[in-house]
Amino acid sequence: MKTFDEILQHVGEFGTYQKRIFFFLCLPSVVTSFLTFSSIFTMYIPPHRCAVPGLSNDTYAIQGDNHRRLVNFTIPIKDGAYSKCDVYTDDVTDLAKRSDNSSQSQCSEWVYDKSIFTSTITEDLSLVCDNVVMRSHSNMAVMAGMLVGSFGQSIISDMFGRKKACMIFLFMLICVGFLNYVIRDFASLIIIRFLTGCGTTSVGIACYVMAIELVAPAKRVYTGMGGLFLWMLGMLLMSGVAYFLRDWHNYVLALAGPSVFFLSYWWIVPESPRWLMSKGRFEEAEVIIRKFAKVNKTTLPEDMFDGKCVEETDTPKGKLSELLTNRTLAIRCLIINFHWAVCSLIYYGLTLNVTNLSGNVIINFVLSGLVEAVGYVLTLFLLNRLGRKWLHCSFLLGGGLACLATIFPVLYAAEASGPWSCCPLEARWGRQGRFQRFTSSLSNFTQPPSATLLLVSGACALE
Repeated sequence: MKTFDEILQHVGEFGTYQKRIFFFLCLPSVVTSFLTFSSIFTMYIPPHRCAVPGLSNDTYAIQGDNHRRLVNFTIPIKDGAYSKCDVYTDDVTDLAKRSDNSSQSQCSEWVYDKSIFTSTITEDLSLVCDNVVMRSHSNMAVMAGMLVGSFGQSIISDMFGRKKACMIFLFMLICVGFLNYVIRDFASLIIIRFLTGCGTTSVGIACYVMAIELVAPAKRVYTGMGGLFLWMLGMLLMSGVAYFLRDWHNYVLALAGPSVFFLSYWWIVPESPRWLMSKGRFEEAEVIIRKFAKVNKTTLPEDMFDGKCVEETDTPKGKLSELLTNRTLAIRCLIINFHWAVCSLIYYGLTLNVTNLSGNVIINFVLSGLVEAVGYVLTLFLLNRLGRKWLHCSFLLGGGLACLATIFPVLYAAEASGPWSCCPLEARWGRQGRFQRFTSSLSNFTQPPSATLLLVSGACALE
């Protein structure tokens, strides 16, 4: 029996059937993008201030002169804005007698600006002031989930098959998507965010591996990049959903709903014939391969599966430990994984903090997604033309310089004065931030497809 790559030369290296299955395997990237980045909107920190004690109908927007006087009397002004964390606690009854030395204490209730989102998890759980660090902890929980999911998926996939592993984690992804609706406290937030990291990473690796194993090595550049365009599409779609659904409960349900479709993959997506052959299950592999040939309108020789040729099980099995048996291979592996860790740090660091850019958070996120798409397109066209090494090093250098260049707006902003002089600096900051996304996107996806090990490195970098 021939090896699977040799069989693909007869049935088609990337025929109609593989393209069809490849499309279905790329679709989950949309939902993994939803769940990975949904916290940008659901955990957005809107402008806020301390609530006036005892005023049940207090709002962030000033309702009139009486409301303004009450707020001025109760809430200190710091750096030209009402305090986000402190209220006056002294017995002074004359506003003119207020001073910086007036007694203050940290408030326990807040009012929020409703102009962008009517409700966020940040508001419901009061993740502001001393609790703002919990928002970072929730992102760490996602990365910890990615770390666990990277290992768990590879083990389950090798033991039980690509299709079963994919379905297990797709079902997990569906459950996690709807579980986001029931977040009620910080503990549930951390648990669900951890499961989100597990589910999204596991589904991403499972679908990626299945797509790669369906095609010949010469076509893997296209299958490797295909899911990234759907990932970017997910970023754009979730921005549109956020524009129309401003309450986080409705938003997470809208993002989770489409994932139910993936239950149909049990009947749509076949098991990986390459994995079946590696396990000696040739009869099952033959059924799937002959379906390849039928849909691709190719003809297989009758003796293709007569067992007289080299079997897939005779080929050496790759092991992670073998990376350390050769000094050159080990050094290169460590370098590539270090690069991946750095790229992941930049990519997720910039993406998850897009709310820190000036302007509307939804527009900023859309722009970052569009710039990312440009990076994917350029990588797709230049990867085979310039080679991996030159493209990889060029964009790593460009990304590093872009990161260093962000110090200049900070330095020059200190010398500028007036609101008008700050506007171009803020625009420059946003442009440089998106340029970093552009360069990090390119360098982030010109790595060899050692998915599990690289994702582990990325998760560790973000812990």
